[in-house]
Formats: sequence, structure tokens, C-alpha cells
Amino acid sequence: MQELSLLYPGRELPQYRLLPEDTAHDLSVDHFCALLTQMEPERKMLKSILTHITGDEQVVRYRTDVFEDVLHNPALRETLRSLLDRVDFLKTYGSFGKESDASGIWELVHRLDEMHEYIQCVQEIYHCLNGNEIHSEGFRALKEYVRRIYEDAGFEELKKDIDALRLDASKVKSITLGINLNERYEPSEVGIVSINNKAFTKSGIVANFCDFLTHRDEIQKGNEWKEQYTFRTPGREMQEEGNLGNAPAAMLPGMQGLLARGASSQGMADVSNDEQSKDATHILDRAITSMLTRLTRKLKQILSRHVAVSTSTISALLPELLYYIYWAEYVEKLQKAGFAMAKPELLPGEKREMHAKGLYNLKLAQSMMKKGEAAGEIVGNDLDFDADHRLYILTGANRGGKTTITQAVGIAFLLAQGGIYVPAGSFSFSPVDNIFTHYPADENKTMDLGRLGEESKRFREIFLEATSRSLLLLNESFSTTSFEEGFFIARDVVRVLLRLGVRTIFNTHMHKLAREVEELNKEAGESKAASLITETKEGRRSYRIRVAPPEGLSYAQDIAEKYGVTYEMLKQAKKGI
Repeated sequence: MQELSLLYPGRELPQYRLLPEDTAHDLSVDHFCALLTQMEPERKMLKSILTHITGDEQVVRYRTDVFEDVLHNPALRETLRSLLDRVDFLKTYGSFGKESDASGIWELVHRLDEMHEYIQCVQEIYHCLNGNEIHSEGFRALKEYVRRIYEDAGFEELKKDIDALRLDASKVKSITLGINLNERYEPSEVGIVSINNKAFTKSGIVANFCDFLTHRDEIQKGNEWKEQYTFRTPGREMQEEGNLGNAPAAMLPGMQGLLARGASSQGMADVSNDEQSKDATHILDRAITSMLTRLTRKLKQILSRHVAVSTSTISALLPELLYYIYWAEYVEKLQKAGFAMAKPELLPGEKREMHAKGLYNLKLAQSMMKKGEAAGEIVGNDLDFDADHRLYILTGANRGGKTTITQAVGIAFLLAQGGIYVPAGSFSFSPVDNIFTHYPADENKTMDLGRLGEESKRFREIFLEATSRSLLLLNESFSTTSFEEGFFIARDVVRVLLRLGVRTIFNTHMHKLAREVEELNKEAGESKAASLITETKEGRRSYRIRVAPPEGLSYAQDIAEKYGVTYEMLKQAKKGI
């Protein structure tokens, strides 16, 4: 359980219901996640947040306010974006909050670097939230949380400790070791001469032991380096003489293997690949750690002293911040293109209502924006769910926008539940506990039961899971059989959905079903059905909807027009008859 979250208030995790995979597909969730980011792990993260549905009004309000802060504060968004780009939450913070068994000097140094990143992260969030106007409960809680960390004496002590002892690994380019020899010229003691910010090269440093004995006649007095000497590795001369197999026993354990891998053109042993680098690091780690026991103990003490630092809380917030930032950037892009995006306003859950003005399909808007079409070309519609309009039977001409508006309602609820602005002029709603879609069956899934059997089985499963606070979208359901069979099932489905009281749009070609609305309402309880149509004007589709009886196009005539088999269409297609 997270100590602090920008997705829900308090420390109690909300009751989530998982959006069905069919619904996620029908509402194009993957499509929208792909628009927000190209990184697959981030797409999965965004989808996970969107598809965990909760009808908790407090959670929905909490998310909406957090999103509004991110949307209306470009400076805040830019700072947070920069911070996220730098820390790369999927990788950098992978070890935060975990116990460390670090023993070697390098591992301890890396942990200190990680703690340094944590300090920078806290400081940036602290200054960012104090420098921008925020109103949401979520950001105010984060601000207070970070303030307590930032102003805590332990955090100040941590900063001082890290500043005093942190070794910036990116600046350490070489280490000079001094090796004392015994009477048999074997290494008896090893010590660090210096840690350098420059790498050794062939010239300008010092001659090594082998190079010195080969090219000098006298032993160096004292232990001071002479700048005129050139630097060469023990393996360099042996490689030139073809004696790689006879490396001196005086080398540190493991050095023979490193030298045998070859030397570079500058006389340096090549340990650039991963395995060689690990070998070299382990060798140096053992040698240096044994010589720096006091420093190693000191570093361990510092890490254990600050083990209670809550790095996990900060790292857990990073994907949540990305969720809001990506959606804010996308909403801002839509608004700049002229598309209306409305803050969702909450209504009590028990009312089971929705009131939308100028609602449109976000997927259609994205397609228009991609083609460079004007936002004014999109058709927005007004739609209400209330006791007298709990279930809509939506009819109209083929390709008149029935599926488009049905999907638009689902997308609007999905975004609103996640706290995101909705594609509409205004949008108020009672949150739903889940969204269900029932679209025509895929032929590949109907081999055993047949289309009608599969659709019937799937509807029963949805009905048993749905509640009065769900949203149900049926798109041409039960139309894969004869009209009479489909009508018989559809009529019973409408009757039982009215008893359940679930908000429903039943998009269908069965105009006869819409004409029976009054009859169906006679046996309904508090929830009533209404006939909704997509308008046609002078035979042209307007893509507007309104509550009205069916316009008169029969199911058979609509299908005939769809496939071009009316008398006039056939006669025109075949000239001369």
C-alpha cells in the first residue's frame, strides 16, 4: 500500500473493478495510450490506470482536481517532465526501498549516488510545488509530505553526509596503485597512491616495472614519479615479445587474465566489454576495499543511518505523474486545435445520471486533427441519462453515426472516471462502477455456438456482472440472425435492463423495438426507456441525435440500401433494363 498517491486520497486502496478486455478494445484504449507515448512500458502503465475502474466519488473528484492542476500549470508540468526525464523512473529507482547487502566499495559508492539522486529529486519537487499555484488535495498532500522530508534534520544531515563522502564515479578515470615487493620480487603490500580524474595514456605518466627494467640500467631511488617516464602496461611488452603465456607471478590475482585479452594501441589493456569490466572492477574492489576498511565502514554507517528515508514513496509517484502529464499535454493539444474539452462535474452516484452538451467522439477528433481538418467540422451532441431516459434504443440510417456516438459515451465516462477532461462542451455525471460493451461477435469466436448463441452467452455474463450503477453499450446486438429471432431476444433484454436500472444505449437496426418504447415502459419501474434517433435531413445524414420516434426507415430497407439492392439502385447499376 502506497503511503501517498496522486490517484486516490488517504491510505486505503479504493475498490477497483477491472474494465473488461472487450470493452477496452471497443473503446480503443490501446489506441489512445499509443498516442500518449511510444514507450511500451509506459503504455501498459497508462492502460492499467485507465482500466482499473472505481465508482468512488471521492476518488474521481481527487483525480479531476490533480489533473486540473497539471493542465493549468505549464511551468509545473515542464518542471515535473524535466525531473521525470532525468530520473528515468523505470530504471534509476529500481533499487529504492530495498535492503542493501553492499559490501564492496564500488557498490557502496553506487548506493551513495542513488541517494544523491533521491536528494535532488526531493529538492526539485519541493521548490516546484512551492513555486507554482496548486489547489488539489493530492498536490497539497505531496507538498506537505515533501516539506516534512526537506525540513527534517535527518534530511539535512543526509545531504551533508552525501556531499562529504560521495564519490562521483563519472569523474574517476583512473586509480594509481603502489606495490611493495619482497626479496623474491613478489607483491607484499598494495596501497593507493592517488585517485585521478584523468585516464592514463601511453606518454606523460610513468614507466611501469617491466618497461623500467627493460629500458633503464638503474633502480629509481625513492618512490617519487619522474615525469619523463612513459606509461606502459605489463602486458604491452609481453604482447610485443609474444610472451603472453608467461606473465609474471608477481601480478595481482586476476591481472594475468586481463592482460591476456590484449592491449590497445596506446599500451593499455582492453577491458571495455562487460565481462572484462566486471573482472577488473572485482579485482580492484577486493584490493581497494581491503585497504579502505575505515571508509567502507563509514559509508555503511551512513547508509544504515538513513535507511528509513522513504525513497519508495517518491519513486511510486513517478508513473502517476506521467499519467497526468501525458494526458494534460494531449488535452492541451486538442484545445489548441479548437476542440472543446470539459472538466467533468460530479453528480451523486445514486442518481445514476449524465448530462452532456456538445459531446463528440475523441477518436473521430483525433482522426480529423491528423488530417488537418477544422475542429468546427465535428458534430457535437447533447445527451442525458436520468430516470426518464435510463435506456436509449438508438436507431437511424446506416452510417449515420450510431456506433460513433455509442463509443463516444463510453470514452467520455472512461476519461471522466480517470479524472481527465472530456470531449464535450460540458459534462456532468454520476460515476459508474464499470463499463460493459456488447458488440457483434467475431466470426472466429462463434465456431461452437454460432453467432447468436455466442452473443446470447456473452450478454448473460455481462448482465450477471453489471449493477444498477454500471454503463452498458450494445452495438447492433442480436442482429446476426433473422429479424424475428433477434427482435424476440432484444425485447426481453430491454425489459430486464429496465428492471436493473442500468444506464444503457442499445444501438440497433430494429426500428420496431424503438416503436415499442411506450409499451415497454408500462411494465418498467422507476427507470424508463426512450427512442433516440440519428437525424436525416432531405435524405442526408446530419450525424446529430435527438429523442424522437424512429424516422420510418425499416430494418430491411436500411440493409437494402447498405448493400445496394433497392429497386432504384439495382436498376441504375445495370443499364438497359
